Amino acid sequence: MKFPKVYPLKEIAQIINCNFVGDADFPVHGMNEIHVVEPGDIVFVDHPKYYDKALQSAATIVLINKEVECPEGKALLISDDPFRDFNKLTKHFRPFQASNAAISDSAKIGDGTVIQPNCFIGHNVQIGKNCLIHANVTIYDNTIIGDNVMIHAGTILGADAFYYKKRPEGFDQLISGGRVVIEDNVGIGALCTIDKGVTGDTTIGAGTKIDNQVHVGHDTVIGKKCLIASQTGIAGCVVIEDEVTLWGQVGTTSGITIGTKAVVMGQTGVTKSIEGGKTYFGTPIEESREKLKQLANVKRIPEIIEKLKQNDK
Repeated sequence: MKFPKVYPLKEIAQIINCNFVGDADFPVHGMNEIHVVEPGDIVFVDHPKYYDKALQSAATIVLINKEVECPEGKALLISDDPFRDFNKLTKHFRPFQASNAAISDSAKIGDGTVIQPNCFIGHNVQIGKNCLIHANVTIYDNTIIGDNVMIHAGTILGADAFYYKKRPEGFDQLISGGRVVIEDNVGIGALCTIDKGVTGDTTIGAGTKIDNQVHVGHDTVIGKKCLIASQTGIAGCVVIEDEVTLWGQVGTTSGITIGTKAVVMGQTGVTKSIEGGKTYFGTPIEESREKLKQLANVKRIPEIIEKLKQNDK
């Protein structure tokens, strides 16, 4: 998430009422999660295991729960609870705005676009030309949709990320202030759910087609001309490169990459990053030919055992 202007470090510290290390006028451009940070961004860290990763990341401002040596060219925000204060910043720069209209006055809708009854279009949504939005679609605030996009009934774009911190009193949600971005010529089936980024964008690339009842987690980036079949579940922070095919009921873990033109067969669990240009199957995932050979050999186990018994007689 980029802020509407560049803020000095001291002003950000005042918003969350914390101390800082660095020049009071150190420039702060925005905030983001560690896998997508850029210079000028704030990243938060609240466990010593991840201090070095945060301090050595591209982020130039680190919201941290201990005063440590500050790397050259960076600044620190010292907080007793970085998770809480990251949420404070999200609320400050992207607060929830209630709506009393089915289509917000701030939404921009292109020529030739058709919106069927009972849709909700939130604040600052942009929809391009010649789109077809079927009945009962919900499009949360700040979503961006390109030209020639079709979205079938009951789909929801922009719900919160499934991201929680366990506290003694229960689970504390990391507030989502990101967006969903749908590029040109995308087709999205009925009853799909695409979560917005925590601070960045969940992106569906141009020409990609998504079947019914597919879930896409926060901050995931899906490339161009992909095919994703029904009941697939894609976790957060996944990168799916161009022209990937995911068949029905595929599930992924978070933070992985699926390479260009990979094909993942139905009911496969994608538990790790996989190379492009190959076909995969099974859980744990393997190249399909190898997996199918293994399954064929498993079927032969009773026959092999019987032969061994006969040889022992």
